[in-house]
Amino acid sequence: MSDLTALTAKQAVDAAATGDLDPRELFQAYRAKAAADPLNAYTWVADETPEYDSAQGALPLGGVPLAVKDLFCTEGVPSQSGSRILEGYLPPYTASVVAQLHAAGAPLLAKTNQDEFAMGSSNENSGFGPALNPWDTTRVPGGSSGGSAAAVAAGSAPWALGTDTGGSVRQPAALTGIVGLKPTYGSVSRYGMIAFASSLDQAGPLTRDVTDAALLYSYMTGRDPMDSTSLQHPEAIALPTGDRLDGITLGVPEELTGEGIEPGVYAQFEASLKLAESLGAKIERVALPHNSYGISAYYVIAPAEASSNLARFDGVRYGQRVEADDLVSMYTRTRHDGFGDEVKRRIMLGTYALSSGYYDAYYGKAQRVRTKIADDYRNAFASVDLIVTPTAPSVAWELGAKSDDPLSMYLEDLFTVPISLAGLPAISIPNGLSEGLPTGLQIAGPAFSENRVLSAAYALEQAIGFDATPGRI
Repeated sequence: MSDLTALTAKQAVDAAATGDLDPRELFQAYRAKAAADPLNAYTWVADETPEYDSAQGALPLGGVPLAVKDLFCTEGVPSQSGSRILEGYLPPYTASVVAQLHAAGAPLLAKTNQDEFAMGSSNENSGFGPALNPWDTTRVPGGSSGGSAAAVAAGSAPWALGTDTGGSVRQPAALTGIVGLKPTYGSVSRYGMIAFASSLDQAGPLTRDVTDAALLYSYMTGRDPMDSTSLQHPEAIALPTGDRLDGITLGVPEELTGEGIEPGVYAQFEASLKLAESLGAKIERVALPHNSYGISAYYVIAPAEASSNLARFDGVRYGQRVEADDLVSMYTRTRHDGFGDEVKRRIMLGTYALSSGYYDAYYGKAQRVRTKIADDYRNAFASVDLIVTPTAPSVAWELGAKSDDPLSMYLEDLFTVPISLAGLPAISIPNGLSEGLPTGLQIAGPAFSENRVLSAAYALEQAIGFDATPGRI
């Protein structure tokens, strides 16, 4: 094994189990790559190799190291959620999902860059500078889990944790040519995740292939007494093996006409549909009449929840404090200096939507639209097994191209947001290139249908045969 980092995580786990790979050497190889990071993908990298005992390689995840998004609390390690207001914050505890994965044999390699408080689709909103796309360093890696996606795509991490509120695992996965899974809401504990929008936030894996996504996710699930919204997954997560789609009906939204989608992205989507048919799948059109209202509803609900969640960052309890002569001035100056422009924008939007006289007109109505969107998916899944769309309407854009146009940035989550509002599982897999940059295929299923989603994604992944080599550094 001349290059240990060329192995997929599953290959490394298997090699550790047979004694053909020393987890210490693997960790050191990844740590060296992460420390030399040319993409600004990391905010912290481990300075020591963890202690491995003789049983470490026999653990389910084999000692294969894990990169973790900056918003997951990790005891004694900077956990800043991409924000200067939390710069240098060292939590006294570790997020449940990170602790679960560590116990299963995935030690912490590094913390990854992200949009501040997970608010963004490009990673340009990070208080620590933008992460770069390894396919083209003049372009964004997507967001908000852009650092995690860039690290995995570049080969400086075997796999990574991200979070998905409106598409923040799936969209950067699509833009960097890797796999990103957003699980069913509640299937993974949110305890220890620095909150953005609590009714939407969900942790998910970013990996090189579907097998690695299934493997990591299988040790992320479970009921957590520290998170009242967490649920026990009704079935064990299996590693997918099939290479056919016989008996599977894939739904394509009637509203998906190609309008607003880059031609190259849409061409790859249509090619993926034809490939799915050759594997035995049946393609049907389904109606999702309220999908078009998803972005509008999301950008009321998510900022409203953010305005509540971020009220705790006031310079009193933890994080940055800007001294002033009186308490109100201290609050004001701390939040002015500590929060970036996009976070301020969303706090103001959310506070307005929740204010007296506007609550029913905005927040209440958005929640009713959310219910309609969930009903649309429920009705659609009565006739189809899975729903497929492009993951993002475009390939990665140049740094700064959308920074002054928030609406244009928000529309990059056009296909991912409705699924988040419905709380459903979805995966993005790379399905080709457009203009030399990766495109993504999104596959969504009913609640707790991760095994079905992963199985279909694996069959298509094998048939597509996407080569991620240009994404390596």
